[in-house]
Amino acid sequence: MPRRLENDRWLFGVTLALCLLGAVMVFSASAVTAEQHYGRSYIFLLRQAAWLVIGLFGMFALMRVDYRRLRESKVVYTTLGVVFLMLVGAFFLDKSHATHRWIKFGPVGIQPSELAKLAVILYLAWFLDRKRRSASKMEFCKKDFVQTILPAVGPILLCVGVILLQPDLGTSVDIVVIATAILFVAGLSWKWIACGLVGALPLLYLLITHVSYRQARLMAFLNPASDPQGSGFQLLQSLIAVGSGGFSGVGLMESKQKLFYLPEAHTDFIYAVICEELGFIGAMLVIGLFVVYGWRGLRAAFTAPDGFGRLLALGITAMVISQALINFAVVLGMVPTKGIPLPFVSYGGSSLLVMLLATGVLLNISQQATEQ
Repeated sequence: MPRRLENDRWLFGVTLALCLLGAVMVFSASAVTAEQHYGRSYIFLLRQAAWLVIGLFGMFALMRVDYRRLRESKVVYTTLGVVFLMLVGAFFLDKSHATHRWIKFGPVGIQPSELAKLAVILYLAWFLDRKRRSASKMEFCKKDFVQTILPAVGPILLCVGVILLQPDLGTSVDIVVIATAILFVAGLSWKWIACGLVGALPLLYLLITHVSYRQARLMAFLNPASDPQGSGFQLLQSLIAVGSGGFSGVGLMESKQKLFYLPEAHTDFIYAVICEELGFIGAMLVIGLFVVYGWRGLRAAFTAPDGFGRLLALGITAMVISQALINFAVVLGMVPTKGIPLPFVSYGGSSLLVMLLATGVLLNISQQATEQ
């Protein structure tokens, strides 16, 4: 008789805590803006709550589906194919904010690049596990470029290329980071990884220096005070918000920077509002929640009963933690500004949905763990 499967209460609890905190802070950061533009202060909260309900429903459903069913080739190819078609299809629709990142169904919008993260993780976990089981050593990737490395990274680079054309450099870099982590754990030699990263540097340089707004962001990152009313405005306002919070914060709903000073206060820069309203205590609480998520995610990966589950859990954990770290770094002025939301917390339906679906898979892997 199979043993009774139990949920990882730590992982489940920290996910719900981040979602609840996100709902509260989305309302706090957006209420004035929503009232000004839509006449209803609760509109962003209601939208976030709707996506949260959908995402939680999907998370609970995937918690009860054996993750090994995702290992079927028809599931992998269908998922990757549908997501790629969505990425391409977005170019045939009207632009949103001067980009082709969205597919809209009336008032509902889906960002295919967010779904691409999960599709990439699923594909790499399936492909590399299949190769591992048919190879004599885990270091198979060092020996066979044509039959292993190229098929592994080819579809990933194709998706990344389409996302770059949208354009969306931040998500492209995030996907590359996730894929690199999975490939390294699967046995890819660090020499191949180093070669890939060195080869990508000239491309990254061209993508930044030959696009005016990206170059402006880089210059603003290096010296935001040089253009305080222009390219450096958002970073300066973010740093003011972070510094204004002090140790205990100015109080929930009391942020001044969200009052039309800090752009994207309820989306990419919601962590700055958290720092201002909840102070150092709130900022460290958020970091602590992601530390717990990373700990439980890695534990699920290390105790997974097979290679597919191990790589899948690792990829999901890398997706959540890398995105959180990038968001923290952007808000604190440690890297140039990019549109990377804070997982579970920032306003945005596509990101929230993908994170909850991925966590549902991660919770199922933890249920199957060889140790409890």
